[in-house]
Amino acid sequence: MQVTDQELGHAIVTKRRGWLILVGLAIVLAGALIAQSIRTADGTTVRDIRFAGTNGTVMSALLYIPKNATAATPAPGILAVHGYINSRETQDGFAIEFARRGYVVLSLDQTGHGYSQGAAFSHGFGGPDGLSYLRSLPIVDTRQIGLEGHSMGGWTVLAAAAAMPKAYTSMVLEGSSTGAPFAQEGSPTWPRNVGIVFSRFDEFSNLMWGVARAKDVASSSKLQSVFGTQAPVLENRLYGSIKDGTARKLYQPNTTHPGDHISTAAIGNAIEWFGATLVGGTQRPANDQIWYWKEVGTGLGLIGFVMIMLGTFDALIRLPIFASLHAAPIPAAADRDGGWWKGFALNTGLPALLFFPTFIAAYLLLPASPWLPQAVTTQITLWAGTTAGLSLLIGRFMRRPAGTHQSDWFKSILLAVATVAAGYAALLLVDQLFQTDFRFWVVAVKLPSFSQWGVAAIYVVPLTLAFLVTTRSLTSATVRVDTAGLRYIAAILTLTTGFIVMLAAIYGVLFMTGSLVTAFDPLSTVIAIQFVPVLIALAIIAIFTWQRTGSHRLGGLIAGILVTLYAVAGTATQI
Repeated sequence: MQVTDQELGHAIVTKRRGWLILVGLAIVLAGALIAQSIRTADGTTVRDIRFAGTNGTVMSALLYIPKNATAATPAPGILAVHGYINSRETQDGFAIEFARRGYVVLSLDQTGHGYSQGAAFSHGFGGPDGLSYLRSLPIVDTRQIGLEGHSMGGWTVLAAAAAMPKAYTSMVLEGSSTGAPFAQEGSPTWPRNVGIVFSRFDEFSNLMWGVARAKDVASSSKLQSVFGTQAPVLENRLYGSIKDGTARKLYQPNTTHPGDHISTAAIGNAIEWFGATLVGGTQRPANDQIWYWKEVGTGLGLIGFVMIMLGTFDALIRLPIFASLHAAPIPAAADRDGGWWKGFALNTGLPALLFFPTFIAAYLLLPASPWLPQAVTTQITLWAGTTAGLSLLIGRFMRRPAGTHQSDWFKSILLAVATVAAGYAALLLVDQLFQTDFRFWVVAVKLPSFSQWGVAAIYVVPLTLAFLVTTRSLTSATVRVDTAGLRYIAAILTLTTGFIVMLAAIYGVLFMTGSLVTAFDPLSTVIAIQFVPVLIALAIIAIFTWQRTGSHRLGGLIAGILVTLYAVAGTATQI
């Protein structure tokens, strides 16, 4: 007996019931518990704090307090700062390990990032304010202060060092540099006791040290001037004197710029340098690290986050109020013929081909303004809109997407909002109970701040319109004979293959030759990495909702809301 698509869809819906929500919530809570246990290992206490910075700007940070740090027995302190379009949690690997070694750690949100107010790049990126606050804590030994910053976070701690040259003891620059474009020029005597951790495949070698290949940074004249030598700097050799404050050392772990955050070598280098230059920490080997289990925990949270939203959608679509949205899906084709492959090539290739051109165009033509306050979110919006527009134009001459049930727009929007709200309710829960969010490496889902909700209102409509087109095109990946599993695989490959091929080519050349073929825009290169996991999640959501409604609309609406909140909460606000 042949089973119809409608009967198959009904069976799928009936089978799911509420297990996705329960399992997703269990995964979220288990992951958050793991993350919290690692953060608080060895008796460390973690506090979410706010303090007043320059001109009353509200600054945000996580304060790690080891059990040995008290007002009676002050401990060394470290100001740890993330890079551009990241947040305080990005430095968790460093902060956890520093705290395990007895250092009080202030993991700061730069101005215009995370929950710190002000505009990005303002007030020395927030560095001087962070150092002042750290020094004000009675549990901190102000004679033993370390500064650690990754990428633009390096410029942040350099701004603090320039503003208060006698207020710190030593420094670690991870994937960062002294000098132009945003820091004071380095010399053999400034900054004090600096360890340079610059990975062999860092994408920003030209911006930071003026060399085309990161593996050649030892020959950088800019770096040599900091080390006080005219010869290539020798890796792992101590230059200068720790006692005199002129010590320097170069470390080059085998990773990339964003890879510093998940590299035991890069984190170990920072541990080693502070162990040598700060007095008062506990002696624990640099290779004794546990931070990666925190990444596992919050990474599980990402999986549970998606499961909760899918389960919520699955439960709500069966309610009487949304009964009119329920319909059987209609696949786009009978089989994968020549027309199907042309559509696949269009839908997977076009977004990747347009990525760098649209990101560069947005940077040059659409600077931050009150109407477009976040440069990176504007870039994403232009990319999504341009891709959608060209997809519609070209798609008129190619195979039509799958049939779409003409669902009620009001109910569709209501269901999409309720679905996303369920995921963010889980995020709020773990934030309140465990002070964690959902993240793994470069992918991070954060609760937006109050001001970021207003920014999201600017971008949500154009992004949602763009993703409505994307999910409409995505249904052309469906074939009548496919099982539900094959539909998901086809959708994932449709959205991600172009980016996977592009990134494989870029990083394949980088790892083989040391040269970045997209050196004209290293920031966008790094941002592109996030697109693969994010697009995988959107493909799963699109097919899941299409199989239950016969419409691309719900997937597009959910994707538009999710991408908006993800981008706005996770990047920098310039205005």
